[in-house]
Amino acid sequence: MTEYQVNIPPEIINPIYRQYLDDKTRTQIYFGGSASGKSVSLAQKAIENILHGGRNWLICRAVQKNNRQSTFAECRKIITTWKLSELFTINKTDMTITCINDYQIIFAGLDDVEKIKSITPLVGVITDIWVEEATQVDDQSKIKQLEKRLRGGGVENKCLILSFNPILQTHWIAKEYFAQTGMTWSNTAKESATGESIAKEYRTDELLIVKTTHWDNEFLTVQDHKQLESEVDEYFYNVYTLGNWGVLGDVIFTNWHVKDLTSMKNTFDNYRYGIDFGFSADPATVHQSHYDKRDKIIYITGELYEKGLTNDGLYNAAYPIIGRGFVKADSAEPKSIYELKSKGMHITGAMKGKDSILFGIQWLQQQTIYVDPSCVNTIMELQQYQWKKDKDGNSTNIPVDKNNHLIDAIRYAYDDDMEERRVSLSFGSKSRTWRDYEKDKEDGKQRPTY
Repeated sequence: MTEYQVNIPPEIINPIYRQYLDDKTRTQIYFGGSASGKSVSLAQKAIENILHGGRNWLICRAVQKNNRQSTFAECRKIITTWKLSELFTINKTDMTITCINDYQIIFAGLDDVEKIKSITPLVGVITDIWVEEATQVDDQSKIKQLEKRLRGGGVENKCLILSFNPILQTHWIAKEYFAQTGMTWSNTAKESATGESIAKEYRTDELLIVKTTHWDNEFLTVQDHKQLESEVDEYFYNVYTLGNWGVLGDVIFTNWHVKDLTSMKNTFDNYRYGIDFGFSADPATVHQSHYDKRDKIIYITGELYEKGLTNDGLYNAAYPIIGRGFVKADSAEPKSIYELKSKGMHITGAMKGKDSILFGIQWLQQQTIYVDPSCVNTIMELQQYQWKKDKDGNSTNIPVDKNNHLIDAIRYAYDDDMEERRVSLSFGSKSRTWRDYEKDKEDGKQRPTY
């Protein structure tokens, strides 16, 4: 086999992570605040490892489709940036990256753990498993299944790597790995404001934990740092700026549960669909759920959560979820609604008005909600959506306008089911909804005044 000597300039890797490029500690955890460079550094580590041969990486997320725009895209970008394209074959369909030495990076989702058991690299065995956004994995047994992949094969120094923002102090990861360290792991606002590196490390023969924040990322601009330090919400500042384990106060939704709905989906026939528009800063989201109206149960079965989608891209990405279903969307974007409708989507705007958000929240709180584990972004929003606090730390009845894009899509989807929103007209005793009105318009009938 031909050998290639590749020299990677150290200055293109954040200094805080250079020492971990060749680290072979059995369990490695990289966590902390947003924009600290965790994900990029681990993608660099994967590329560097397989270039030198002898190691195969399996990169996982809770749901396979979320790899494409994150870990897979990041690895491809690094190969291009490092001018290594001639040394790699990238299969976009299967999401595999194969080095010229036949060692590979394989991407998979924990939504199909059984499939992971059958993954076999071209040469050797899987030596490194990286789980990105590991806090999205609510079932610890899935990580245990991954650890079984790191047994045998005659290769020493296999590694399990977890990376994440520490969204909830009650998460099983905090209990499993952090309790044993005896460390506080919390930084203060004063420490962060200094702009100095506040990375922390814990190390044993079997466990490495590294905490970093945006101040450890030398590739951010002054504006990037200012933006992260200007966060006013206490929870989001604590988690995403300081990188501390999150402690939620008055969360809005407690009436929900994660439940595998796979076996039930074939029986569902009363679907609701919602869309919340977004592009660069905010994601476009699509919601799918079945409604058991008699028992007031919402079964959330599908989602889309993606940035950078044009309306053409949104239509193509949403169609496998929505099909020919009737969709309610954010009425603040009539142009987007028109463009999607012109493509054949059955879509109309949801009603908006004074207190519509609060009313929608209150209505959803009266339902029982089950979420399929594949809907990781819906779960994340339900975990973190909370009421604002006043200057004295008391909860108000105003929700924090963050992590609510799928929740907004859910509110739109159930627009017609919110009984108080029904408009009663003088057509005998019949009550009509906005869905009825939209049907009238499609049939060429004039909408009555009221």
